[in-house]
Amino acid sequence: MTKSIVILGAGAWGTTLAKLARENSYQVRLWSRHGNLALENAVKNADIILSAISMKGVQDVALLVKTCNLLPHTIFVTATKGLDPKTTRTPAQIWQTEFPDHSVVVLSGPNLSEEIAQELPAATVVASKNLADATTVQRIFSSSRFRVYTNSDPVGVELGGTLKNVMAIAAGVCDGLHLGTNAKAALLTRGLTEMVRIGKVLGANPETFYGLSGLGDLLATCNSPLSRNYQVGYQLASGKTLTEILAALKGTAEGVNTCQVLMQISRRQNLTIPITEQVYRLLEGEITPQQALNELMLRDIKPEYHE
Repeated sequence: MTKSIVILGAGAWGTTLAKLARENSYQVRLWSRHGNLALENAVKNADIILSAISMKGVQDVALLVKTCNLLPHTIFVTATKGLDPKTTRTPAQIWQTEFPDHSVVVLSGPNLSEEIAQELPAATVVASKNLADATTVQRIFSSSRFRVYTNSDPVGVELGGTLKNVMAIAAGVCDGLHLGTNAKAALLTRGLTEMVRIGKVLGANPETFYGLSGLGDLLATCNSPLSRNYQVGYQLASGKTLTEILAALKGTAEGVNTCQVLMQISRRQNLTIPITEQVYRLLEGEITPQQALNELMLRDIKPEYHE
């Protein structure tokens, strides 16, 4: 039976996902706040509602969708990477809270939308506690150039895509300062350790972070000028202010907000997250990129694995 799919958010990622589904002969409606299609009409009789909107709009749009008539079997898919600054919840947690009787699937991976739009090969992960629904979403987007895997750890898959944005800012700084390959390798390795540490506290399976949505996404966004978060770090290292960078940036660099939320979580959970802390201080204008580097290099020496 043909699935009716609605994608909320007509940005680069939402448009790319719509194209992938249409090429598999699915009916797709694309909705945005600035379009002519009313939300009520967009979600009417939808089997799949996929959210590809920026983090700041997730809660508001979820409440709007709540006022619409939905099919009882509608599956929600979230492709947003971020954390809510007020509640520290993930997008999937927001959708599940508002729609407790519906299944929620997380879609995340090393997915630079510009490359996928150019039909370059890529892979992603769809994760849910309901494996049958994850498999349904897998079939919708899978193709010869876009390989989709399933996973039963939605928290870990979602956090992998979210936490790596902070590391991408740090990676951009590293490259902007021309620190070399050794420094970049050390940064990414310790950054992944930090992601795992945060994920364990928030209920994720540590193994998930070594997959596509963790390590895979980390490698993609920390090594590509196409990454908005990488660009933030690179341009900060080049002497621009955060205000200047964000004003000229096309789209949202979710790592900026995520970094602030992670500091809330760190203080609440007494978590040691040194890379995130230095990125936060840099974004706040408290230190320079070089000072952030010095802080990390001069930390107390310790075993590599000490937890």
